[in-house]
Amino acid sequence: MKITQILTHPGGAHKDEFLACCVLAAVHGCGIVRREPEQSDLDDVAMAVVDVGGEHEPSRSNFDHHQFPRDHEPICALSLVLMDLGIYEDAKNFCDWLETAERFDVTGPISTAKWLGVERDALARLVSPIDITLLRRFAKSSSLESGEPLYEVMRWIGEDLLEFVKSLRERLEFVAAHASIWEVGDVKVLFMPRTEPMPEEASAGLGRYLESIGMEKEVAGMVYPDRRGSGYGLSRFNDDPRFDFTRIEVEDDVHFAHARGFVAKASASDEGRLRELLDLAKVE
Repeated sequence: MKITQILTHPGGAHKDEFLACCVLAAVHGCGIVRREPEQSDLDDVAMAVVDVGGEHEPSRSNFDHHQFPRDHEPICALSLVLMDLGIYEDAKNFCDWLETAERFDVTGPISTAKWLGVERDALARLVSPIDITLLRRFAKSSSLESGEPLYEVMRWIGEDLLEFVKSLRERLEFVAAHASIWEVGDVKVLFMPRTEPMPEEASAGLGRYLESIGMEKEVAGMVYPDRRGSGYGLSRFNDDPRFDFTRIEVEDDVHFAHARGFVAKASASDEGRLRELLDLAKVE
């Protein structure tokens, strides 16, 4: 369905409708207006009505959540747009901030802080001038069109969000097809071999992959192609203390070992040698 205009409410702006508009702008490239909707807007399938209007009717391009009952699972306008695009579950799994944003919008800061297990003022300490300025400038706008600075920033945000979710899904599928779990004594290590073509970030997605197969608490280390050379990087996973890579800094084929012991770089490419280095780095 081709959207020709995005409509959201006037007045104060919040992160959920701002991001929903960002995503829709990235997909459709159409203008944004901020005003109360009329019935004709709700009936117009080419008008995306976001976070206002009292309807969640994706077939009519209406994405409001305020009419949901009090006991409904916290869900916001951004969630509804992502659902319509078919990527909500991946976004929920990959974007750690999404569930917090949903709860903050629906239940407020006090309830969200309690859910996170932090004090209310901890949330305020995480707000940056980026958040404040973008939402403030968006709130002051009655309309935005392609080519205007704020609109283009919003489109970038939407594009990057969509690309992150899409590319991480592809990356997880790639890792699943090529990675293996090594047993180094009694310790498990994730090994990602060098492939052709080689991904731009060889280690990207490895942690998410372990989470997806339920091994994030079992694996202590990772070995993956060094993007700056022909060798491999060796690192702790989740800063597991069972590896200290300063123990291998004296090895001839190790050209870097961080002083804190969490990562090393080796010119070695033979799997047998990499296993030896891991064994030497193990903390008994």
